[in-house]
Amino acid sequence: MTKDQDDPSRSATERHSHGHAHSHVEAHEHGHSHGHVDGHTHAPHDWHSKTYVDDWIKRDATREEERRPRIRQMVEMAGLPRDAAITVLDIGAGYGLITEEVLRAFPRARVTLQDFSEQMLTRARDYLAKAAAQLFFVQCDLTDPTWTDRVGGPFDLVVSAIAIHNLRKPEAIGACYRGIADLLKPSAPFLDCDHFQVTGGIESHIALMQQAGLTRIERAWDDGHTAIIVAHGRRPMMA
Repeated sequence: MTKDQDDPSRSATERHSHGHAHSHVEAHEHGHSHGHVDGHTHAPHDWHSKTYVDDWIKRDATREEERRPRIRQMVEMAGLPRDAAITVLDIGAGYGLITEEVLRAFPRARVTLQDFSEQMLTRARDYLAKAAAQLFFVQCDLTDPTWTDRVGGPFDLVVSAIAIHNLRKPEAIGACYRGIADLLKPSAPFLDCDHFQVTGGIESHIALMQQAGLTRIERAWDDGHTAIIVAHGRRPMMA
Protein backbone atom coordinates (compact mmCIF):
# COMPACT_ATOMS: atom_id res chain seq x y z
CA MET A 1 0.00 0.00 0.00
CA THR A 2 1.35 3.42 -0.91
CA LYS A 3 1.80 6.36 1.41
CA ASP A 4 -1.20 8.06 -0.16
CA GLN A 5 -3.40 5.08 0.60
CA ASP A 6 -2.25 5.07 4.23
CA ASP A 7 -3.40 8.68 4.61
CA PRO A 8 -6.89 8.57 6.19
CA SER A 9 -7.62 12.08 4.92
CA ARG A 10 -7.84 10.78 1.36
CA SER A 11 -11.26 9.77 0.12
CA ALA A 12 -12.17 6.21 -0.77
CA THR A 13 -12.39 7.29 -4.39
CA GLU A 14 -8.82 8.60 -4.32
CA ARG A 15 -7.56 5.43 -2.66
CA HIS A 16 -9.45 3.36 -5.23
CA SER A 17 -7.49 4.88 -8.10
CA HIS A 18 -4.22 3.34 -6.86
CA GLY A 19 -4.55 -0.03 -8.52
CA HIS A 20 -7.41 -1.78 -6.80
CA ALA A 21 -9.69 -3.67 -9.09
CA HIS A 22 -11.69 -6.82 -8.91
CA SER A 23 -13.03 -9.37 -11.29
CA HIS A 24 -16.35 -8.94 -13.01
CA VAL A 25 -17.73 -8.30 -16.46
CA GLU A 26 -20.10 -5.50 -17.45
CA ALA A 27 -19.33 -3.84 -14.13
CA HIS A 28 -20.80 -0.51 -15.17
CA GLU A 29 -24.21 -2.17 -15.22
CA HIS A 30 -24.26 -3.65 -11.76
CA GLY A 31 -23.06 -1.31 -9.13
CA HIS A 32 -19.33 -0.88 -9.70
CA SER A 33 -18.37 2.35 -11.36
CA HIS A 34 -15.91 5.12 -10.84
CA GLY A 35 -17.76 8.40 -11.24
CA HIS A 36 -16.55 8.82 -14.81
CA VAL A 37 -18.74 6.46 -16.82
CA ASP A 38 -21.62 7.92 -18.85
CA GLY A 39 -21.38 11.20 -16.96
CA HIS A 40 -22.99 9.93 -13.78
CA THR A 41 -21.80 10.67 -10.28
CA HIS A 42 -21.51 7.75 -7.87
CA ALA A 43 -20.78 7.37 -4.20
CA PRO A 44 -17.16 6.49 -3.42
CA HIS A 45 -16.23 2.85 -2.90
CA ASP A 46 -14.65 1.70 0.34
CA TRP A 47 -12.82 -1.49 -0.57
CA HIS A 48 -11.25 -1.66 2.90
CA SER A 49 -14.66 -2.02 4.59
CA LYS A 50 -15.88 -5.58 5.17
CA THR A 51 -19.51 -4.45 5.22
CA TYR A 52 -19.17 -2.52 1.98
CA VAL A 53 -17.37 -5.37 0.20
CA ASP A 54 -19.86 -7.96 1.43
CA ASP A 55 -22.77 -5.83 0.17
CA TRP A 56 -21.05 -5.21 -3.15
CA ILE A 57 -20.41 -8.91 -3.73
CA LYS A 58 -24.03 -9.71 -2.88
CA ARG A 59 -25.23 -7.26 -5.54
CA ASP A 60 -22.60 -8.39 -8.03
CA ALA A 61 -23.66 -12.03 -7.68
CA THR A 62 -27.08 -11.22 -9.13
CA ARG A 63 -25.44 -10.76 -12.54
CA GLU A 64 -23.26 -13.86 -12.43
CA GLU A 65 -25.37 -15.86 -14.86
CA GLU A 66 -24.97 -13.13 -17.47
CA ARG A 67 -21.25 -12.46 -17.08
CA ARG A 68 -19.84 -15.94 -16.48
CA PRO A 69 -20.10 -17.03 -20.15
CA ARG A 70 -17.97 -14.02 -21.17
CA ILE A 71 -15.36 -14.93 -18.57
CA ARG A 72 -15.30 -18.53 -19.80
CA GLN A 73 -14.92 -17.29 -23.35
CA MET A 74 -11.89 -15.26 -22.32
CA VAL A 75 -10.21 -18.07 -20.38
CA GLU A 76 -10.64 -20.45 -23.31
CA MET A 77 -8.61 -18.03 -25.43
CA ALA A 78 -5.47 -19.04 -23.50
CA GLY A 79 -4.99 -21.89 -25.96
CA LEU A 80 -3.19 -24.07 -23.40
CA PRO A 81 -3.64 -27.84 -22.82
CA ARG A 82 -6.35 -28.59 -20.27
CA ASP A 83 -4.11 -30.92 -18.28
CA ALA A 84 -1.17 -28.51 -18.13
CA ALA A 85 0.19 -27.73 -14.66
CA ILE A 86 0.40 -24.02 -15.42
CA THR A 87 1.19 -21.06 -13.18
CA VAL A 88 -1.33 -18.22 -13.46
CA LEU A 89 -1.55 -14.64 -12.20
CA ASP A 90 -5.02 -13.13 -11.73
CA ILE A 91 -4.68 -9.31 -11.59
CA GLY A 92 -7.46 -7.58 -9.68
CA ALA A 93 -8.77 -10.96 -8.64
CA GLY A 94 -11.52 -9.72 -6.34
CA TYR A 95 -13.50 -12.51 -4.72
CA GLY A 96 -12.18 -15.14 -7.13
CA LEU A 97 -14.61 -15.53 -10.01
CA ILE A 98 -11.96 -15.40 -12.75
CA THR A 99 -9.71 -17.79 -10.84
CA GLU A 100 -12.64 -20.17 -10.46
CA GLU A 101 -13.02 -20.29 -14.24
CA VAL A 102 -9.26 -20.70 -14.70
CA LEU A 103 -9.36 -23.75 -12.41
CA ARG A 104 -12.37 -25.13 -14.27
CA ALA A 105 -10.48 -24.86 -17.56
CA PHE A 106 -7.10 -25.95 -16.14
CA PRO A 107 -7.65 -28.18 -13.08
CA ARG A 108 -3.92 -28.52 -12.37
CA ALA A 109 -3.22 -24.78 -12.44
CA ARG A 110 -1.62 -22.93 -9.55
CA VAL A 111 -2.99 -19.40 -9.31
CA THR A 112 -1.72 -16.25 -7.62
CA LEU A 113 -4.57 -13.84 -6.88
CA GLN A 114 -3.54 -10.17 -6.67
CA ASP A 115 -5.83 -7.45 -5.42
CA PHE A 116 -5.62 -4.04 -3.73
CA SER A 117 -8.36 -4.98 -1.23
CA GLU A 118 -7.55 -7.40 1.57
CA GLN A 119 -11.29 -7.69 2.17
CA MET A 120 -11.80 -8.98 -1.38
CA LEU A 121 -8.98 -11.48 -0.99
CA THR A 122 -10.47 -12.69 2.29
CA ARG A 123 -13.70 -13.42 0.46
CA ALA A 124 -11.73 -15.13 -2.33
CA ARG A 125 -10.12 -17.45 0.23
CA ASP A 126 -13.56 -18.49 1.40
CA TYR A 127 -15.05 -18.71 -2.09
CA LEU A 128 -12.22 -20.89 -3.40
CA ALA A 129 -11.56 -22.86 -0.21
CA LYS A 130 -11.77 -26.24 -1.95
CA ALA A 131 -8.80 -25.29 -4.14
CA ALA A 132 -6.74 -23.73 -1.33
CA ALA A 133 -3.68 -25.90 -2.00
CA GLN A 134 -3.41 -24.43 -5.52
CA LEU A 135 -3.76 -20.77 -4.56
CA PHE A 136 -1.60 -17.89 -3.36
CA PHE A 137 -2.95 -14.49 -2.30
CA VAL A 138 -1.08 -11.18 -2.61
CA GLN A 139 -2.45 -7.83 -1.48
CA CYS A 140 -0.56 -5.05 -3.26
CA ASP A 141 -0.94 -1.80 -5.16
CA LEU A 142 -0.37 -1.91 -8.91
CA THR A 143 1.09 1.61 -8.81
CA ASP A 144 3.83 0.43 -6.45
CA PRO A 145 6.81 -0.59 -8.64
CA THR A 146 7.52 -3.52 -6.30
CA TRP A 147 4.22 -5.26 -7.08
CA THR A 148 5.89 -7.50 -9.65
CA ASP A 149 8.38 -8.71 -7.04
CA ARG A 150 5.60 -9.49 -4.62
CA VAL A 151 3.49 -11.66 -6.93
CA GLY A 152 6.39 -13.91 -7.98
CA GLY A 153 6.50 -15.51 -11.39
CA PRO A 154 7.27 -16.00 -14.17
CA PHE A 155 3.83 -17.15 -15.23
CA ASP A 156 2.44 -19.33 -18.00
CA LEU A 157 -0.72 -17.19 -18.11
CA VAL A 158 -1.83 -13.78 -16.82
CA VAL A 159 -5.54 -12.89 -16.68
CA SER A 160 -7.43 -9.76 -15.70
CA ALA A 161 -11.04 -8.61 -15.87
CA ILE A 162 -12.35 -5.06 -15.42
CA ALA A 163 -9.27 -4.09 -13.47
CA ILE A 164 -6.42 -2.26 -15.13
CA HIS A 165 -8.51 0.67 -16.40
CA ASN A 166 -8.92 1.65 -12.73
CA LEU A 167 -5.35 2.95 -12.81
CA ARG A 168 -6.80 5.71 -15.02
CA LYS A 169 -3.54 7.43 -16.05
CA PRO A 170 -1.86 6.19 -19.27
CA GLU A 171 1.56 6.20 -17.62
CA ALA A 172 0.29 4.00 -14.76
CA ILE A 173 -1.49 1.65 -17.17
CA GLY A 174 1.61 1.44 -19.36
CA ALA A 175 3.76 0.66 -16.33
CA CYS A 176 1.35 -2.13 -15.37
CA TYR A 177 1.58 -3.61 -18.86
CA ARG A 178 5.38 -3.49 -18.62
CA GLY A 179 5.16 -5.37 -15.35
CA ILE A 180 2.95 -7.99 -16.99
CA ALA A 181 5.42 -8.35 -19.88
CA ASP A 182 8.19 -8.89 -17.33
CA LEU A 183 6.16 -11.53 -15.49
CA LEU A 184 5.11 -13.60 -18.49
CA LYS A 185 7.19 -16.49 -19.73
CA PRO A 186 8.29 -16.01 -23.37
CA SER A 187 5.25 -16.00 -25.69
CA ALA A 188 2.87 -16.85 -22.80
CA PRO A 189 -0.66 -15.40 -23.10
CA PHE A 190 -2.13 -12.36 -21.35
CA LEU A 191 -5.95 -12.22 -21.40
CA ASP A 192 -7.54 -8.88 -20.53
CA CYS A 193 -11.25 -8.09 -20.46
CA ASP A 194 -11.73 -4.42 -19.61
CA HIS A 195 -13.63 -1.18 -20.17
CA PHE A 196 -10.96 0.19 -22.48
CA GLN A 197 -13.18 3.03 -23.70
CA VAL A 198 -13.14 4.55 -20.21
CA THR A 199 -9.40 5.22 -20.41
CA GLY A 200 -8.45 6.28 -23.92
CA GLY A 201 -9.97 3.54 -26.04
CA ILE A 202 -8.84 0.10 -27.09
CA GLU A 203 -6.32 1.30 -29.68
CA SER A 204 -4.46 3.35 -27.06
CA HIS A 205 -4.27 0.30 -24.81
CA ILE A 206 -2.96 -1.84 -27.65
CA ALA A 207 -0.29 0.81 -28.29
CA LEU A 208 0.66 0.81 -24.59
CA MET A 209 0.91 -2.99 -24.66
CA GLN A 210 3.18 -2.83 -27.71
CA GLN A 211 5.38 -0.25 -26.02
CA ALA A 212 5.53 -2.51 -22.96
CA GLY A 213 6.99 -5.34 -25.02
CA LEU A 214 3.88 -7.51 -25.33
CA THR A 215 3.53 -9.28 -28.69
CA ARG A 216 0.86 -10.78 -30.98
CA ILE A 217 -1.80 -8.43 -29.63
CA GLU A 218 -5.32 -8.83 -30.96
CA ARG A 219 -8.81 -7.58 -30.21
CA ALA A 220 -10.58 -10.89 -29.64
CA TRP A 221 -14.04 -9.55 -28.75
CA ASP A 222 -15.54 -6.07 -28.56
CA ASP A 223 -19.01 -4.73 -27.78
CA GLY A 224 -18.06 -1.08 -28.16
CA HIS A 225 -17.43 -0.43 -24.47
CA THR A 226 -15.96 -3.61 -23.05
CA ALA A 227 -13.52 -5.75 -25.01
CA ILE A 228 -11.19 -8.73 -24.67
CA ILE A 229 -7.59 -8.33 -25.75
CA VAL A 230 -5.31 -11.32 -26.15
CA ALA A 231 -1.59 -10.57 -26.03
CA HIS A 232 1.56 -12.58 -25.45
CA GLY A 233 4.87 -12.26 -23.66
CA ARG A 234 8.09 -11.28 -25.31
CA ARG A 235 9.42 -13.63 -27.95
CA PRO A 236 12.12 -16.10 -26.85
CA MET A 237 15.69 -14.94 -27.27
CA MET A 238 17.40 -16.64 -30.16
CA ALA A 239 20.39 -18.76 -29.17
